[in-house]
Amino acid sequence: MQKTARQTYSVCPVCLRRIPAVQVDRDGAIYLEKSCPLHGDFSTLIWRGLMDIESWRGAEPTIGSGENMSCPHACGLCPDHRQETCCTVLEVTKRCNLRCTFCFADGGEGIDIPFDTVCARLHALAKPGKTLVQLSGGEPTVRDDLPEIVEAAFGAGCAHVQLNTNGLRLAEDPAYVKRLAEAGLSFVFLQFDGVDDRVHRALRGRDLAAIKSSAIDNCAANNIGVTLVPTLVPDVNTHEIGDIIRFAISRSPSVRGVHFQPVSYFGRIPSPPSDDDRFTLDELLTAIVEQTDGLVPADTLLPARCNHPMCGFHADYVVTRGQRLYPLHRSGCSCGSPVTADQNRSFISTKWKRPEEDESVSSGNNSCCEADLKSLDGFLRFARQFSFTLTSMPFQDAWNLDLERLRRCSLHVFDDGRFVPFCSYYLTAQG
Repeated sequence: MQKTARQTYSVCPVCLRRIPAVQVDRDGAIYLEKSCPLHGDFSTLIWRGLMDIESWRGAEPTIGSGENMSCPHACGLCPDHRQETCCTVLEVTKRCNLRCTFCFADGGEGIDIPFDTVCARLHALAKPGKTLVQLSGGEPTVRDDLPEIVEAAFGAGCAHVQLNTNGLRLAEDPAYVKRLAEAGLSFVFLQFDGVDDRVHRALRGRDLAAIKSSAIDNCAANNIGVTLVPTLVPDVNTHEIGDIIRFAISRSPSVRGVHFQPVSYFGRIPSPPSDDDRFTLDELLTAIVEQTDGLVPADTLLPARCNHPMCGFHADYVVTRGQRLYPLHRSGCSCGSPVTADQNRSFISTKWKRPEEDESVSSGNNSCCEADLKSLDGFLRFARQFSFTLTSMPFQDAWNLDLERLRRCSLHVFDDGRFVPFCSYYLTAQG
């Protein structure tokens, strides 16, 4: 049985023209369907039907005729954009020391952004005491002067600096990690696709398990927190979701969470992705619960509150003795209400902030039990040390781009004086 579930707008995957789109419900599975007058009809799976989409999406308003007319091609941000910047991505290089199968950075070919240009952009993007900046690329650690860029970010007024990295140099160059820590870096988003080297070979072209572990060790030695960031690809690593979570918990407090990114199709795409190539948000939520055997209860995985609910989930815990998770929020509480970018930024700051030296503990030591968290003193002592988050951000590509989602984006790339929503910045046409 088929019915129209929702009207929206998207783009043609071939010419990127803005066109009307409709979400169609086929026995619970939701497809985004659209037609370009030049290039024909397109249909993309966006929800498998493993959960009720309306209960997840809630009362999010549809995008109507005449709304966000300049989206996505005049993003910068336009006055019709419905969310301010929470985190700012700043590219510092086009180079990379890996050649990954899935990449939106043009395969790592290119040059470093000149240091003076990076500094000028930092001063242009920073709101003193508030800005959270993610240094990205390419692979930022190919730059020898990255510690100086971190210092420049703080000099421009950024509140916190986070590094997006594959971890190769962090594993191989402890002195470099120390320099980054001394410059003020306190948090790393570490590419981490699985616990099996077969996964790393399939997605990154080489064995990386030992390297990822060493990168975590070197970050821990310098009091730099780590979140693991898996790119989830069907039939490659989606069976390892539970194992990735258990690995992350086993490395607490050095590892403070996992941020899942279901694969999106940017850049070099040899052919249009099929529905079998998609790993939808409801599949991810279901897989987490099923693969963790009660470790992660379903009611602790809550819809994104700063971005559109279809743009991910968040879950907040404390790691307790025996590598268990003590949930801080469950469905039905006020933590499910929408939040502003300022509110979300304040929450993220608590995760990115470097622990005080007397708070920093080695993995396996000073662990707490649930009873410790029942008292105020115990909660204050352990909740920050052993905090752990599960989050996700399913990026959109030209096939599944929904402008209803895009206009709520709070993750923005800074380029040429503009703050551009992440998915529109990296949007590429089939070709």
